[in-house]
Amino acid sequence: MRPIRVLIVEDSIVFRELLVQNLKRDPAIEVVGTAKDPFEARDAILACKPDVMTLDVELPRMSGIEFLRKLMPQYPLPVVVISSLSDKVFDALNAGAVDFVAKPAVSSRTQLEDFIRNELLVKIKIASTAKISNIKKTVMAQEQQQLNVKGQDLVVAIGASTGGTEAIFDVVKNYGTDIPGIVVVQHMPPGFTKMYAKRLNDQCRIRAKEAQTGDRVLPGTLLLAPGGDMHMHLVKVNGVYQVEIKRGPRVNGHCPSVDVLFESVAKVAGPKAVGIILTGMGGDGAKGLLQMRKAGARTIGQDESTCVVYGMPKVAYDLGAVEHQEKLSDIARRTYALLNKM
Repeated sequence: MRPIRVLIVEDSIVFRELLVQNLKRDPAIEVVGTAKDPFEARDAILACKPDVMTLDVELPRMSGIEFLRKLMPQYPLPVVVISSLSDKVFDALNAGAVDFVAKPAVSSRTQLEDFIRNELLVKIKIASTAKISNIKKTVMAQEQQQLNVKGQDLVVAIGASTGGTEAIFDVVKNYGTDIPGIVVVQHMPPGFTKMYAKRLNDQCRIRAKEAQTGDRVLPGTLLLAPGGDMHMHLVKVNGVYQVEIKRGPRVNGHCPSVDVLFESVAKVAGPKAVGIILTGMGGDGAKGLLQMRKAGARTIGQDESTCVVYGMPKVAYDLGAVEHQEKLSDIARRTYALLNKM
């Protein structure tokens, strides 16, 4: 198998050279070019034909986000954004980037090298498998669904990874304020989850926030697991669903983990839940979704044709955890249909 051809777009000479030196150490990577701004990057893309591009958000002459908006329609390419702690990263994902990494605030060269090898390299390899045709597809807003359920003790649980920020938005923007409480794990670095929850809150009809221990799972509200070193669990206190955020080891390489959330939903909510697994690399959430289905929950998996990375939903489907496999544009409608049968 030939190595992944990578173009690095970074205006800092020091950081750019660190990226080159450390990425080249991996035999699966071939750094085919570098650029300090979008104009050099445009020429390098045509000359080098990279498989993946790393892109800084803040660049001279043109922002990385504006460059993405101009680039993707003409030259679709898997892009991994390198960003400081800023909500601009979500504009980059909306413009067509596959994923992002948080630029570390460290002074040690060793720490920077660890970041490149342990975080950026992983994202580049995942991005090289992404289906660019499924990035930034317009999903038409659906008609307002009607929810007719007798009980109020229902919950919707969603898990996603690569490509998930846009996929989650495309699903929940079609939920009304009558939807049961939603609990979500999206693999994301600390700090960014709070900004992502605010973006969902501002752009959707439902309320959304980064979850804290004790938050009640209420209708029309989405609770997003905070990024970092803690997992989110569904619990029931005095007959009311709440979330508990507590430290724990990585599960399937992730913290928070979709499996941890889904397993708690299976235990606490049983047949009163709908589980949804969306685009992402690996298998996090598959076993938890299977536990949910065995406990009587209804389950949905995103189909291959609309996934950026058909990993997590595929593993779940192969395990028998997925009851209904749906295109991204049909998941909200299916959610309401299942809830109305409860």
